Amino acid sequence: MAKKAKKQGAQQESETREAHSNRAGGGRRAGGTPATVALTAAGVEFTVHSYDHDPSHPSYGEEAAEAMGVSPDRVFKTLVADVDGALVVGVVPVAGSLDLKALAAAVGGKRAAMADPALAERTTGYVRGGISPLGQRKKLRTVLDASASSHATICVSAGRRGLEVEVSPEDLTALTDATLAPIGRA
Repeated sequence: MAKKAKKQGAQQESETREAHSNRAGGGRRAGGTPATVALTAAGVEFTVHSYDHDPSHPSYGEEAAEAMGVSPDRVFKTLVADVDGALVVGVVPVAGSLDLKALAAAVGGKRAAMADPALAERTTGYVRGGISPLGQRKKLRTVLDASASSHATICVSAGRRGLEVEVSPEDLTALTDATLAPIGRA
């Protein structure tokens, strides 16, 4: 039993070390998540951060920021909203919330509401708490909060709970064809 625990600990340490050293896919195992595959295919520089997800934590984004030791202003959550009948992705800092009126205005819409979680999961191909703006099953129109441009890099979900990617806001904007707009509220 102790031998098995020691082996698992060594394996986890190795995976964490490997995850923190990923640059443009270098050293990554084949496959990955659709988000990391998209980043690798685009040839952009990124870093993968992994942590042990606690299902009892009340906030996926705050948990990620705490686990990685990163300011909540640099960790962004990916939220799917329904704007006038079309699904739209809003990417905002975990330190705040999504301003639905501002999101609707950013895409030329009138009304916005949070999308049904099951529909968001089916459409993106990701589960709640692990929805990434990258590598979605169906590419959705994306709006990135303008505050992202005040950071050299930001973290977003890498496509599963407990896995984040750190990438420049410019690369994220380019890869998702995002619009930059002030859609976050403190």
